[in-house]
Amino acid sequence: MKTVKKIRLRLLAAFRRIKCSGSGLSIAIGFCLGLMAVSFNTHQVAAAENTPQFFNPDSSLSAHQVSGAGLGVRTRPTATPHPKQADFEGEHRSDPAQHVADWVVDSGDNRGMAFAIVDKIDAKVFVFDSRGRLLGAAQVLLGIARGDYSVPGIGNRKLSDIRPEERTTPAGRFVASMGHNFKGKDVLWVDYIDAVSLHRVITNNPKERRLERLATPGPRDKRISYGCINVPAKFFDKVVSPTFTGRGGIVYVLPEIVSISEIFKSYYDVESAPARAASANLYERTRALLHQQDPRFGHNAQPY
Repeated sequence: MKTVKKIRLRLLAAFRRIKCSGSGLSIAIGFCLGLMAVSFNTHQVAAAENTPQFFNPDSSLSAHQVSGAGLGVRTRPTATPHPKQADFEGEHRSDPAQHVADWVVDSGDNRGMAFAIVDKIDAKVFVFDSRGRLLGAAQVLLGIARGDYSVPGIGNRKLSDIRPEERTTPAGRFVASMGHNFKGKDVLWVDYIDAVSLHRVITNNPKERRLERLATPGPRDKRISYGCINVPAKFFDKVVSPTFTGRGGIVYVLPEIVSISEIFKSYYDVESAPARAASANLYERTRALLHQQDPRFGHNAQPY
């Protein structure tokens, strides 16, 4: 501190003896101020190295500070923000079913409601609670024709007027709710306008062998309906009905021909999303800087 004061006094004395004007005066002023700034910054750095600095919660972090944090700073290992994922409870599922369920949970696309994933390729349905925990899974029967879109106006036509190639189970995101069909049976309406519902397996035509089809493992022999999703009666009563009664939920029917992103416009791969990696990197750097400013900033604390 004494050395800095001596330097300042000598600079001021020298400045008073300078007899110059115009550009010469400007140069002298700049030279003096530059030396004073250097001496002041040197003093600040030396003091900072010997004085503990504590994090000020009211101060903001610059982009340069955040990007440079953690370089040469030793901190305890910190947990990165992991993506949220659906819990299938060990149930066998396809990669598309896993990816879409993870996206739903990570993005919150289900808006805090229970949801179901219908995998047409694997002929299987998964029902989850609002947090993405599996409540049950079952084989399903689907529309006899492959396709991801409904024929316009098909919901207003008689079953006898629907040709085999038009009997598709449409893909998409549907706000579903419990209701009744024209026979008074309780069903989960998936697309009311196009008359697509998820209901107990229909057994009034023995030639279709729907119960036998459901009992066989895998997707073979599962294409028989007009477009509705048939599930085992016990599964409907024990899982579907209690889960969707009241508030309803979301049903995601996966496509079998077009891409997932064509059906679900905001879909992203949770595991490989560039934004996820960038967020995790920023998270780590921010934590490192906060810990550098205040060692009391625990490894379990959240910077934002």
